[in-house]
Amino acid sequence: MSAKNRHGIRTALTVLVCSVLTACGGTKGMSSGLSDSKINPVNWITPYKMEVVQGNFVSREQVDLLKPGMPRAQVREVLGTPLLASMFHANRWDYVFALKRQNAELQSLRLTVFFKNDVLERFEGDAMPSESEFVTKLDSRRKLGKVPVLELTEEQLKALDKKPAAAAAPKPVAQPLPVAPTASYPPLESPAR
Repeated sequence: MSAKNRHGIRTALTVLVCSVLTACGGTKGMSSGLSDSKINPVNWITPYKMEVVQGNFVSREQVDLLKPGMPRAQVREVLGTPLLASMFHANRWDYVFALKRQNAELQSLRLTVFFKNDVLERFEGDAMPSESEFVTKLDSRRKLGKVPVLELTEEQLKALDKKPAAAAAPKPVAQPLPVAPTASYPPLESPAR
């Protein structure tokens, strides 16, 4: 075979393979019915995605403690060490908090504290949740429905008071169990020499 014929055959085979692969990609309706289905066991398994927590959580209670005129050290005691303290903006501290969880939106909170002459001048940022609100958002356990009331009603209390009086019948005296003879075992360690 000549070189021209081989080159022509290679070109024809390349075009044929490309058209077959393109046609295979276009048959989505034929083959993907099972892969999108909920009965496919492959769809039951999802990869684990770690929770990513970054920054400092600042609660509403902590923000309520801030008062203009507080020194830097006192602000640090209330809020903790800032996540961002730029040397180019020495009179500004940024407290940023971000939480990324699986199957949930990114939660992001920000509080910026401004100082003038090493004294708190003002602060601004997002509306911070209270500690209890934040903890309820973190609760990722499955909700099992309404929790039953764990208190007795007046009728139930009266019924309990009546039962001990009716159950005051004499109880049989328990007989002592027979004692088995004690066994003698050899010592665990040899006697000292």
